[in-house]
Amino acid sequence: MKFKKRKKSSRHAGRQTAGRGAKERTRGSGNRGGKGMAGTGKRGDQKKTFVIKLTKGNNYFGKDRTLRRGPTAQKAEVINVADLSRLYAGQKEIKLLGYKIIGEGECTLKATIHARSASASAREKIEKAGSTLILSKTDAVQTK
Repeated sequence: MKFKKRKKSSRHAGRQTAGRGAKERTRGSGNRGGKGMAGTGKRGDQKKTFVIKLTKGNNYFGKDRTLRRGPTAQKAEVINVADLSRLYAGQKEIKLLGYKIIGEGECTLKATIHARSASASAREKIEKAGSTLILSKTDAVQTK
């Protein structure tokens, strides 16, 4: 006849250390790194699973943008040359300050285009279509 073996956790219950080693280690919260989010830093292996579940693995660990030195480059919105031809057909002047134009598709537009930056292929396609491109470094995003 086979008996069911009791779990280790139930056998430790009621004892001073409950299987956690020395009695001194279990007195406060030091053995688990602290209470709450304490001890969850880079080397907080005992709480990594807790943090990953709590923050859904987003960006708790790793480099933070605030720690990096130097100015950060402003991200520009991106628009294709083909979208320019489709969205702004018939216009003579297009202000896309804060946008970068990339050379996806064909350009059939004849206009003056103001943009923050443009790729080499986009410049080539715009000039080939008979348009002029004026680049200016501004952070404001304006359309039409």
